[in-house]
Amino acid sequence: MPVDPTIQAAMESMPPLVAEGATVEEIRAAYRVQTAKAPRDEVGAVEDRRIDNGVRVRIYRPKTAGPHPTVVYFHGGGWVFGDLETHDSPCRTLCADVDAVVMSVAYRLAPEHPFPAGVEDAVAATRWAGEHIDELGGDPERLAVAGDSAGGNLAAVVSGQLLDSGPKIAVQGLFYATTDLSRKYPSGPKYADGYVLDRRALKLFGRAYAPDPMDPRASPLLFEKLAELPPALVVTVEYDPLRDQGTAYADALRTAGVRVEQLHVDGMIHGFLTMGDIPVARRATDRSFALLKDML
Repeated sequence: MPVDPTIQAAMESMPPLVAEGATVEEIRAAYRVQTAKAPRDEVGAVEDRRIDNGVRVRIYRPKTAGPHPTVVYFHGGGWVFGDLETHDSPCRTLCADVDAVVMSVAYRLAPEHPFPAGVEDAVAATRWAGEHIDELGGDPERLAVAGDSAGGNLAAVVSGQLLDSGPKIAVQGLFYATTDLSRKYPSGPKYADGYVLDRRALKLFGRAYAPDPMDPRASPLLFEKLAELPPALVVTVEYDPLRDQGTAYADALRTAGVRVEQLHVDGMIHGFLTMGDIPVARRATDRSFALLKDML
């Protein structure tokens, strides 16, 4: 189906995700401005802190009594931009919709901190959450990892990296995630122009983060123990260069015998979680989070 008309109108008014000639700091600042208009749902409490490994996190607690599911959340932004503020809106919605404690993680960004710095922070933060689950008000049997785009990549990677050491991950929630940098997929060139996440942005992300595409910490689809991974929620959207990667990951997990819930949103573009001021994007967000709630 065509791009939803309200999304199309929004795209036409959006500045490029990565403006030609812009510095990394300018790109980060522009993204903060772009995401600032998203609505903020009310939650029970919000706490900013620096956890034991030095990583900054923001903890959202529901209004209801616990223990709750706990979701460690990794923001998108190509491992280059995004922060606790740019994803405050979807994390609040996640907390409210799922009735979960949400811990948003400000992992180190490239190019200052290239691969695997983001992975190391994501793993450390998830370990910390598991070790402090009582303090968070969480249920140790319902610890999930989730993220959008590059953050979804980190969530999938963490799910594999913690298999042997713990804590046990109950669900990996992947929203239009990067899952395989080792090969090209048809949706890559097909939707890399005109749909926000474009060639210029993708080129910047690859150059700045600079992973080995054959490393499972960059391409979790290549993880050798797929059959041992936790159940996955895989959300893909129609007009997204990453779409086919997400589908390939879902298919591989199913083939390996892992439970997969997949939601494909027609007429939608990459990045809808941070477009909560657009009703159709908010509906897609609520549908996604309702599935995550069911899995937890």
